[in-house]
Amino acid sequence: MSDEDPWKGWYQAEQPSAGAPGSDPTHDMTISSRMPSPGGDSGAGGGRGAWPEQPPPSSYQGGAGYGNGAGYGNGYAGDPGYGGGPGYGPPYGTSTAGGAPTRGGGRRWRFWGQPGRHGRRIALVIGVVVLVIILVIGGTYFWVNGKLNRTVSLPAFTGTSAGTNWLIVGDDSRDGVTRAQQDALHLGDQGANASDSLLLLHMGGSGKPVLISIPRDSYVPIPGHGSNKINAALAFGGPTLLVQTVESVTGLRIDHYMGIGFDGLANVVNTVGGVQMCVTTAVPADPTGDSGFKGLAAGCHNLSGTQAIAFVRDRESFSDQDLQRIQDQRAFLAALMKKATSPSVYLNPFTALPFASTAASSIDVDKGASLYDLLQAAQALRAPQTGTVPIANANYQTSAGDSVLWDQTQALELFNALKAGKAVPAGLLSGTKVG
Repeated sequence: MSDEDPWKGWYQAEQPSAGAPGSDPTHDMTISSRMPSPGGDSGAGGGRGAWPEQPPPSSYQGGAGYGNGAGYGNGYAGDPGYGGGPGYGPPYGTSTAGGAPTRGGGRRWRFWGQPGRHGRRIALVIGVVVLVIILVIGGTYFWVNGKLNRTVSLPAFTGTSAGTNWLIVGDDSRDGVTRAQQDALHLGDQGANASDSLLLLHMGGSGKPVLISIPRDSYVPIPGHGSNKINAALAFGGPTLLVQTVESVTGLRIDHYMGIGFDGLANVVNTVGGVQMCVTTAVPADPTGDSGFKGLAAGCHNLSGTQAIAFVRDRESFSDQDLQRIQDQRAFLAALMKKATSPSVYLNPFTALPFASTAASSIDVDKGASLYDLLQAAQALRAPQTGTVPIANANYQTSAGDSVLWDQTQALELFNALKAGKAVPAGLLSGTKVG
């Protein structure tokens, strides 16, 4: 072969000197390079390979990469083959020192052009997505938080009380309800602006949250108004007086107030697609028709807003009237919170946003309440320990009419336990039975 061979510098291997590491055919011949070659780097070939005299670059180009040998030698060990320099071959070149092929030991060039750039781009995309999610969630939180009706002033409380207590009130006011809505919800055109339902939620004490119904006809002292049915406190002095009355008879500090009317509750139910109520036995229809309740067969039913209002207002279907109705109200509230905090609602923006907006604008809360406080209460309402204030006489005759008289001893035992942050003593709360 002539010295003018233009390919000689590419495949002619330098003969290793005696005693040098390369003279041993079995010596590890791994060679690294700082820059990639068209094929692999040189390695001592075992003999003259089956390369053409002048292999065209396009036919033997293996792609940029690092390797230990560029050619494939087929000769004998000690005879330098066509693979002794930067040659043409696959990204990981091979040589046959003594007939044994060896795999290239260098790095492979990344698709993106620089090692590690692909990973940095993925990390950047993930970071941008996380930032967008945080901004959306944060913006939604402040948007909903700003829609809350913070209209209620809580009275001063000088005692001590463990945990956090909510007073949840459903009033029978017709304010803001159109005639068409009154007819659809079977409300009639007159209301006493009194508390139709009254619930005390205790959180943060020993054990699970506690939800207690206070019968609306409970005969108690109302500050500045003598003794009367407790629902009259709302009519006498609004939410502030009602809170003060509950605090005086329970000894518990009321930290937050939440009130909702009929139309607001119906709208909230509709935005979540209805609420499922399950009854073990059939519940008869309201015989008077006043509530519009049509009855429920045994099993589970998805109640619309109108049906839900009829369900929580009905008391004529039961022999114990209001005492059963308040159990139905507790069960319905728990079912509503389970639906509202389910993945089908909060993971669906087309449901979650209308629900959050409707709920925030439909309820009245105290001036110190935040959306975070409401979210905590919603979680607590999913599965609390439930019951009604212990009762001594459900048909107590007073100047205010047929009233409910508490069992003072058991009621104080119950509220003192909550006040101290202790578990409710056994037997004081009987749970909830629907219908």
